[in-house]
Amino acid sequence: MTYEEFADARLGALLRYAVMLTGDPHQAQDLVQETMVRVQLNWRRVARSDAPERYVRRMLTNQFIDWRRGSWARRVLLRGEPDEAVPAPSDHAQSAVDRDQVWSWLSRLPRRQRATLVLRYYEDLPDAEIAEILGCAVGTVRSCISRALATLRAEYVEVC
Repeated sequence: MTYEEFADARLGALLRYAVMLTGDPHQAQDLVQETMVRVQLNWRRVARSDAPERYVRRMLTNQFIDWRRGSWARRVLLRGEPDEAVPAPSDHAQSAVDRDQVWSWLSRLPRRQRATLVLRYYEDLPDAEIAEILGCAVGTVRSCISRALATLRAEYVEVC
């Protein structure tokens, strides 16, 4: 498989994964672009791996965790307060509000915890694969997921 064939086949999936990690389509595009440049420069090594897609996903995850460390301040999504004069939202609108709330909670998690949640619940990967992608032990993955879910539960309880 050539780099071009790989990029054509997997770019969409990598971009969706990056959007889940960053919460921002524009940052996701930047993240995927930077990662794919590295993939192209190291294509021989990537192609020789047992699972090139897993190798690239690990590169992307590591790039996200380390991305502009120190200079990339956490971004807070600014949303206007709901207008009380506006009638109650329909189910579609409520689901959008709920989705925005979840994005807000996820954006407050440390990057490694967020990556573990995305890999588990969005990418549906088992603990062993997540550990391989993150370069850590399976127990570390489980504790990251546990801490992240505990944080999200606490945020949920505060809202209710």
